[in-house]
Amino acid sequence: MIKDYVKFALKTLKVRKTRTFLTMLAVFIGIAAIVSLISLGQGLENAISEQFEALGTNKIMVSPAGTFFGAVGDSVSEITEEDLDVIQKVSKVKQAGGMLYKMARLEFDEEVQYTWAIGLPTDESGDVINEIATFNYVTGRELKESDKYKVVVGIRLAEADIFDKEVKVRDKLKIEGYEFKVVGGMGRIGNPEDDRQVYIPLETAREVFNEPDKLDIIMIETTKGASVPAVVEDIKKELRDFREVEEGEEDFNVQTFEEMMETFAVVFTLVQAILIGIASISLLVGGVSIMNTMYTSVLQRTREIGVMKAIGAKNKDIWILFIIESGFLGMAGGIIGVLIGMGLAKLVELAAFQQGITILKAQFPWYLIVGTLVFSFVIGCLSGLAPAYRASKLKPVDALRYE
Repeated sequence: MIKDYVKFALKTLKVRKTRTFLTMLAVFIGIAAIVSLISLGQGLENAISEQFEALGTNKIMVSPAGTFFGAVGDSVSEITEEDLDVIQKVSKVKQAGGMLYKMARLEFDEEVQYTWAIGLPTDESGDVINEIATFNYVTGRELKESDKYKVVVGIRLAEADIFDKEVKVRDKLKIEGYEFKVVGGMGRIGNPEDDRQVYIPLETAREVFNEPDKLDIIMIETTKGASVPAVVEDIKKELRDFREVEEGEEDFNVQTFEEMMETFAVVFTLVQAILIGIASISLLVGGVSIMNTMYTSVLQRTREIGVMKAIGAKNKDIWILFIIESGFLGMAGGIIGVLIGMGLAKLVELAAFQQGITILKAQFPWYLIVGTLVFSFVIGCLSGLAPAYRASKLKPVDALRYE
């Protein structure tokens, strides 16, 4: 019986091609939006999670209150070299290093641009920063302790994406009016803003930007086997004592990379939920469209329903027939929507790659595809409940007389 229901429903949809397509339109727009958003969000979240996991769980970051993962905030507090000295003396801290960054004026070949200049420590304390930042030098060399007016440039400068000409090793580049010699070039990091940065020795950055003591971030690595939460609490306690602040009133942040990953996951989930909620409005419209189509179908096929009942079809048979038909309308829209959504996600990934954003990659797990198709089928079935009930309650005599 089910096979007959399915064949009959598919035949009906095939006969009414134009109406079927128009009914599915709102469904596959909503499904396409949901698939593309979830696949891109899932890919981005997985990529960031993999990067955090690759860094390990024994890394800690200290920054001024009001900032997150080095982002500029509204905080008026600062962390300094003295804070770094305090942290380096905490038990179970293997090494710690600080960095300074400022928006800087760059001049090359009589052309001026503005970008971030990063002051990196060139002694042993810089090892932890290099490990966390996963710097990859593709040309020249990294900064050395004996360097002063030397600079390493991001790949977008080396590829003539910022200036009209390529910035090569041994070229001269002015930063805030100071002349620097290019000694190396970074590989692609994946974020366009990161890929246009320049890197100079920390002590030189202090001179160029007139910041004798300030740090923007302190990166910390704990000793092997140490309890990271315990080290975090020890760092907080020592910094509170040094800065003379009470617990709960800290003017600094101490975060583990595991906590940052959890925070990113919450943010991604919230953003995706909002975007999917907006996209679901289209599915609601699609459901209403299916309902209207099925009501119209009941009116157009009233005599047909009367004939079926006259030759023995029961109310249940008519009800199931219309439910399956509306379910297939939803699923057909879902299939088209999945294909369009996958195509859109890949186009966004390609466009992002062209802009230097390599971290944005669409992923299509099987449960996303299957879940979306099942969801679209259920939406179709639910939308057809009322029309199917009306069709099943038609009396054979009245249906056969219907003009």
